[in-house]
Amino acid sequence: MKLIIVSGRSGSGKSTALHVLEDLGFYCIDNLPIGLLFPLTREAANQSSPGRLGKMAVSIDARNLSGELSNFEDIYSSLQETGVTIEVIYLDADEQSLLQRFHATRRKHPLSDDKTSLREAIGNEKKLLEPLSKLADLYIDTTGLSMYELRDMVKQRVAGRRQQELALLFQSFGFKHGVPLDSDYVFDVRCLPNPYWDTSLRQFVGTDQPVIDFLEKEPLSRKMVEDLTSFLESWLPSFADSNRSYMTISIGCTGGQHRSVYVCEQLGRYFSEKYNNVQVRHAELPHLQSRES
Repeated sequence: MKLIIVSGRSGSGKSTALHVLEDLGFYCIDNLPIGLLFPLTREAANQSSPGRLGKMAVSIDARNLSGELSNFEDIYSSLQETGVTIEVIYLDADEQSLLQRFHATRRKHPLSDDKTSLREAIGNEKKLLEPLSKLADLYIDTTGLSMYELRDMVKQRVAGRRQQELALLFQSFGFKHGVPLDSDYVFDVRCLPNPYWDTSLRQFVGTDQPVIDFLEKEPLSRKMVEDLTSFLESWLPSFADSNRSYMTISIGCTGGQHRSVYVCEQLGRYFSEKYNNVQVRHAELPHLQSRES
């Protein structure tokens, strides 16, 4: 059987991810006490015909007792010994985004009380969930993502991935907005010639032909793409051989509009010919949706 464990801080989008998995045919349980995880999974795995329990997704969050959360690593190891295929998906967002989401919905944080402020509760929750976050197969930074973008990302990365297959996400970003939290690799392409300083190109982005033409005639741009392609081509198979399920490669320039978008597109196009599950996302270009390359 296959078990997906969804976790993350309150307000990060766990319910949305769980709803997507339910739509994909998973038997979903929200806020499962950790103490029930092993007996439930073992029972389902031992059934000769597990039926709906053959694909299960459970949400585990800070509403569990802290003592049970600290035992998660032992429970995770015990589950692996049963032969169950397990994936841990951890969602998070920056502190300011989480604060804004709670203020917008007027929900009460599960760890806040008359002695603990919302900001303190959000910080405490991160520490409490460390046993799960450090074992995550897929880390999704939902900062700046709409509910619909998050649904698409979960659907593409989880449902579109065959078993034992490495799923790749290439995402562009701007360093002035911060490095994406879910990055496995971060590459800085700010050394490339910047189309922004050509006033005739400022209205375009890295997917537009005028910017592509500008960068492709620059030897440094071609060399950067070639070197990154060669590096990833050499090392991605090693991650796949070590049973890594997901890789997120982030490409950054100053504003995330031109150079990083161009390089990201080139890498996504190249590796989509070698891997079945490749997505491309541009963090600073909301009008360009996350898509399968």
